Amino acid sequence: MTAALGALVVPLVWLTAVGLEQMEVGIVERAARHLLEDGTPYLAHPVAVRDFNPYLPGMAFFGLPHALFGADVFFSARLWTLAGFLAALATAVSVLTKGERRSGRAVVTGALWIVACPVVALPLAIGGVDPVVVGFVLLALACAHRDRGVGAGMAVGVAAVLKWTAWPAVPVVVVLVAVARGSRAARTTAAVSAAVAAFVVVPPLLVDPRAFFDNVVLYPFGLSDTASTAASPLPGHLLATAVPHGKTIAVAMTCVSAIAVAVSLLVRPPATTVAGARRLALGLTIAILLSPASRIGYAVYPLTLLAWARCSTLASSQPTQGP
Repeated sequence: MTAALGALVVPLVWLTAVGLEQMEVGIVERAARHLLEDGTPYLAHPVAVRDFNPYLPGMAFFGLPHALFGADVFFSARLWTLAGFLAALATAVSVLTKGERRSGRAVVTGALWIVACPVVALPLAIGGVDPVVVGFVLLALACAHRDRGVGAGMAVGVAAVLKWTAWPAVPVVVVLVAVARGSRAARTTAAVSAAVAAFVVVPPLLVDPRAFFDNVVLYPFGLSDTASTAASPLPGHLLATAVPHGKTIAVAMTCVSAIAVAVSLLVRPPATTVAGARRLALGLTIAILLSPASRIGYAVYPLTLLAWARCSTLASSQPTQGP
């Protein structure tokens, strides 16, 4: 607890007091304002980096308090994404430890370690949006661990309407439910996640398909005329900038790796949430390394997934495997 307070709360208070925050905070708040005014969180003709909103429509909901009630610090998108992450993580811990008193304290300690980890605490303190995405992924894995197919579908559906980085979690969660409870439960989980995604994503997509495509597809994948700020010197970025047609090669390699991981889910489906979390961490690590527009900060995904796999191990009972 002391580590979490020192790593998160103290920097958060100081950074808020001096007015330092990531650019994402302003993007989310502007997206909410445009959503209320125009029915879409995206600018029609983005040019500069600040014009782009690379997040899926659900992310704009964290900016609604600012859009509705003004620029007070308590309505900042930074605090609401933090609240969303903490709520998702706390719910995941509650689901994972229900009926497991002996392992409950250890799981809570593991969750506090996740919060205190600098890779997580820094983006939380400065207004990054990735922790809230991974928080709902962890909740989905916890629900799958406890055979809650509908809850898993809702949680991964919420994560999927926030950012593309959550989409690889959808097939992993569905496969976990299929192994534990059978194909019928898996279809229910998939249907719930698809319904949540459609409810949030389709309306803005219909309002302005071109704006959606420019902001959410071309820009975050490094295919826009405007270079993304996500450009850490990882293999995919180096390939895209130093090799002829490197961007096409990097995208192709990313797609091939995604197909390979998807095939592995069919050929050798993970039998436990621990295995599922590790498989997802592996797939996301490959995508982070090979994407032409990526950043080292995305390490928050595989790191928290591996830590959560350990937490799931501490929860003694695993779901019973189905046929």
